[in-house]
Amino acid sequence: MRSDNWFAGQTKDAFVHRAWLRRGIPDDSFDGRPHIAIANTGSDLSPCNSHFDEIAASVKQGIWEAGGVPHNMPSISLGEAQVRPTAMLWRNMAAMATEELLRANPIDGVVLLGGCDKTIPALLMAAASVNIPAIVVPGGPMLNGIFEGRQLGCGTDVFRLSEEVRAGKMSKDKFQRAESSMIRSRGHCNTMGTASTMGIMAEVLGMTIPGIAGTPAADSRLLQASQETGRLIVKMVHDDLKPSQIMVRASFINAIVALAATGGSTNAIVHLLAIAGRLGVPLKLEDFDKHGSNIPLLVNLLPAGKHLMEDLYRAGGLLAVLKEVADLLDSSAITVTGKPLTDYLSDAEIYDESVISRRKAPLQENAGIVVLRGNLAPNGAVIKPAAATKELLKHRGPALVFDSVEDFHNRIDDPNLDVDENTVLVLRGCGPKGYPGMPEVSNMALPPKLLEKGIRDMVRICDGRMSGTAYGTVVLHVAPEAAAGGPLGLIQTGDIIILDVEARKLSVEISDEEMAKRKPSEAMVKSFANPTRGWENLYIKHVMQADLGVDLDFLVGSSGSQVGRESH
Repeated sequence: MRSDNWFAGQTKDAFVHRAWLRRGIPDDSFDGRPHIAIANTGSDLSPCNSHFDEIAASVKQGIWEAGGVPHNMPSISLGEAQVRPTAMLWRNMAAMATEELLRANPIDGVVLLGGCDKTIPALLMAAASVNIPAIVVPGGPMLNGIFEGRQLGCGTDVFRLSEEVRAGKMSKDKFQRAESSMIRSRGHCNTMGTASTMGIMAEVLGMTIPGIAGTPAADSRLLQASQETGRLIVKMVHDDLKPSQIMVRASFINAIVALAATGGSTNAIVHLLAIAGRLGVPLKLEDFDKHGSNIPLLVNLLPAGKHLMEDLYRAGGLLAVLKEVADLLDSSAITVTGKPLTDYLSDAEIYDESVISRRKAPLQENAGIVVLRGNLAPNGAVIKPAAATKELLKHRGPALVFDSVEDFHNRIDDPNLDVDENTVLVLRGCGPKGYPGMPEVSNMALPPKLLEKGIRDMVRICDGRMSGTAYGTVVLHVAPEAAAGGPLGLIQTGDIIILDVEARKLSVEISDEEMAKRKPSEAMVKSFANPTRGWENLYIKHVMQADLGVDLDFLVGSSGSQVGRESH
């Protein structure tokens, strides 16, 4: 056991390590039993993860039953709805902190408790870097919200209802009543947003017990699965089954297929690229288009459909979806059980075809992520056709440029704004460096003057991200970002933008010579973050672009689980 480096023998150092950790645990806890960390991202300030202490208790019970010794290890918790300027700024810090804690402590394996958007990616990045036996328990979605007899999807309906208020179609009092009806249980967003998506990605990558992803947080079966996870991690330690053996390239390609079939969040792109980078797996932005763009959408969930995660679970869950595309999955990719994920699909069934479509009758034929390139995005940009308006997927129109989020908010409600439904809204200064942290602002609110006319979608382009719960014809993750010298920082209001999703094209109708003459606007440059100390300073100096996963350059690759020098 790795932990023997702390506990074995009769030296002074071993005495110190055992004595300070003993505190009521059995004497034989130090006789070669696996010591398991429970990386717990629960926090009252991360409401989606606030039930994790209960999950951890079930995990602990399973670890004890299997002969292991559990240790609760609080990890940095990132509440997507609360953290400013954006939780994405702290994903890499959470991953780095968890990695260092796992390496520094007498740990043989780890159970990763994540739920809210950035917690599962951060934990998987950490586990990939340390490469000791690891397994994920996704915290699960909240139950369906209900308001005035209809379901409310958290996130997606926030955007919809807020636009109704801005258009003068909904009173503020009714808006507040909807607000208090939306969140009716513990758990993360119940739409196919980033949290739900990353729980699914964890399972398809092989890092959960098959069948657990999407289990509602309030469902007692999640506690049962948590206890089983505690038992399994002990076996994984004995078998020396590590993340690098599970999350191989085939696993990531399977994840891309699942991302498309479920209508998952575009945020999964930067997270999967970052996790792959920690493992040294050769995953590129083009893989998402090559392996995912022609996959049919089978899951009828908001924002691309109408149902919610609780419905997906009762309709058969992820395994039922994967069975429909089983021929597209690589059966060589194994899971934490040591068996291929495809071994768990034979008994899967669809119980409600209004929620999970058959492959022969999909919601959309080709719904995966599309990668765009052109003189506006030399290193790529992405769009999610499943959440877009079909008629806008080929569009030509004049740009209306906003130099920052503040500039956008200051001008978008102006009734004299020169804008119509053909205009392309462009927001820049929102990339990894410029903001910093790449906020979820790409799905810009529409001008009230157009909302009043009944317009509910426009082409929007940004170097930031958007919430997985959002919808619309939104081009995002434009790389390089404006703050890194990308051409998005050089275009001007009135320039003609061309979007052609079928042709994979995103361009502006100006010559290379004209582009070379232009200079970034002073207002945009002034908006860029310029911290002088702390994490933001380190982040801006070392963060990579969206097409590389937005990890820090010095964290790419695995550092391993080597034991540090004795400190006593």
